[in-house]
Amino acid sequence: MISVIWLLVIILATAVIVNEDTESALAWFGAILAGSVATVSVVHLVRARPQGFVRELIYVGGGSYLILALLSVYLFLRG
Repeated sequence: MISVIWLLVIILATAVIVNEDTESALAWFGAILAGSVATVSVVHLVRARPQGFVRELIYVGGGSYLILALLSVYLFLRG
């Protein structure tokens, strides 16, 4: 599940970079990060199984943050 969410983050962030200017893209990155963390919470709520929740939350949040940070650096270098 973690890698699927990371893939969605990459796809959404790439779509934002292509369609928005730099300021709007950075604002969207915050929404994408929040959505990735919320997705983990919703999945665990639906499953009703708390095992591994904190680990997955940390991995998804940290990985998504890293992905978006690297894409932010790309935006700054591009602009």
